[in-house]
Amino acid sequence: MKVMILAAGRGERLRPLTDTVPKPLLEVRGRPLIEHHLEALSRAGFEEIVINLSWLGNQVRDHLGTGSDFNLAIEYSDESGALETAGGILQALPLLGERFIVVNADIYTDYDFARLKRTDSKAHLVLVENPQHNPDGDFSLVESMVGNDSPTRYTFSGISQYHRSFFDGLVPGRQALAPLLHAAAKQQQITGELFTGVWSDIGTLERLQALNV
Repeated sequence: MKVMILAAGRGERLRPLTDTVPKPLLEVRGRPLIEHHLEALSRAGFEEIVINLSWLGNQVRDHLGTGSDFNLAIEYSDESGALETAGGILQALPLLGERFIVVNADIYTDYDFARLKRTDSKAHLVLVENPQHNPDGDFSLVESMVGNDSPTRYTFSGISQYHRSFFDGLVPGRQALAPLLHAAAKQQQITGELFTGVWSDIGTLERLQALNV
């Protein structure tokens, strides 16, 4: 199974750092953030990675190359302008298989990606306890079904697995993923799991600094 790492974002809230360094190459605990993902994916047995690139993307490509340093084979999906999550995935579909994993580059976690090899639903989300910056959460989780209605809600971690048919009917271009997920959750079409290990969204300078203390 292939894995797509979403690495095209500008990282506005991490300026001025991201004026010259792309967000995936910002250092967390002594090394670029994206390297933590690549090492974890390699340990979990994955071999083929697709990374989408836009803002300062050549720096990411130059740093990671073919992925051989991580015992991985990396392909790149170049975007002339960031297409947001759904748009970026749709553009990269020719590089991905029938089923694939998607990981946000701007999270830090010790999640065991091997767990996702056992998932076979059309879409499967990894949820986490709500952080301070998202106290109301994104989705409910009743047994293994993701929904919108339960008063107990969790935050989408940025780790998920999809069958390519989940993106059927989308028109190429800039499109967000959240509306698609919420619509599918309303129809009880998504499974999920709650992860309680280490997880942080590196979305601001403050959160980045907190991890590097």
